[in-house]
Amino acid sequence: MINALLTELEMRKAEFTTEVVDCIYFGGGTPSVLETSEINALIEAVFTHYTVSDHPEITLEANPDDLTKEKIKSLHHSRINRLSIGVQSFFEEDLKLMNRAHNAQEAVDCIRLAQAHFQNLSLDLIYGIPGMSNARWEENISKALSLEIPHISAYALTVEPKTALDKFIKKGIIAPVQDEVAQEHHAILVERLEAAGYENYEFSNFGKAGYHSRNNTAYWEGKNYIGIGPGAHSYDGKRRAWNVSNNPKYIKSINDEVLPKEVEQLTTTDRYNEYVMTSLRTAKGASLQLVKEQFGDTYYSYLLKQAATHLEDGFLFLEQDNLTVTKKGKFLSDGIASDLFLVNLGLQ
Repeated sequence: MINALLTELEMRKAEFTTEVVDCIYFGGGTPSVLETSEINALIEAVFTHYTVSDHPEITLEANPDDLTKEKIKSLHHSRINRLSIGVQSFFEEDLKLMNRAHNAQEAVDCIRLAQAHFQNLSLDLIYGIPGMSNARWEENISKALSLEIPHISAYALTVEPKTALDKFIKKGIIAPVQDEVAQEHHAILVERLEAAGYENYEFSNFGKAGYHSRNNTAYWEGKNYIGIGPGAHSYDGKRRAWNVSNNPKYIKSINDEVLPKEVEQLTTTDRYNEYVMTSLRTAKGASLQLVKEQFGDTYYSYLLKQAATHLEDGFLFLEQDNLTVTKKGKFLSDGIASDLFLVNLGLQ
């Protein structure tokens, strides 16, 4: 697999001849199970085949149970300069429900160990968990804040089909996920973290000044990226591509010197809809001038027309060039964005 990843990096270097790589992100699975030497080899391949900025953000997603003292020390001596730790919760019952391999104490211990070697740290939390009261969610937030982590990502629990949690909910063993609870938890999260000096720069992401994730920001601002490995997605502003998600098929294709990816050419409408969806999740919001310049007057007029009701209801706010979601509408941002989508297929 490592050899296939290294080969794909080399095969795709022509896609980024005019780009400068400013962030490298190991995620979308459990990359912390890799040996540091393997991580180093992949990073060096990026530096060999691509133009990299002087001070790139290089993030590794990690589970607490993988971050031993020795592992953290070895990562400290690599080019990795940011860790994103999948804590999810500081309560045992939540971790068991989500079938996590670590326990609450391991989460705290690994964060403290990581802080001795890394300044740029992020942790993930999950809210909307069945049985999680507002009080317990507040305790989770308080614990995260007490650890003085400069970046926090928080996501509503989603139940994937055919998982143990899905089966327990269907059998009535565990209560179903409730949107109303998740909405309350998100409102509490925003209030607590903003009061503590974090900026909610994107719906699920909160950072202290100087610690906004460059990777997250690039994604939500629609910048180009290449995804390497099975199931990885790529985007160049006009096309979206994704690799086959089957590991043996991926490796065989790479060994045959054939990129194992499918490509979708995005229409103007696709790109407009995607811009609306991603930009409204950010603190910056959607630029009306950008919509006019990139998509034309028809899209610009349509956006203003569709936004009118949400502006009147106080879910959207328009100031000069920018259309942003208000605090009242924040949890509804995806639904609001869908109301602004253009679904007339005659406009391409």
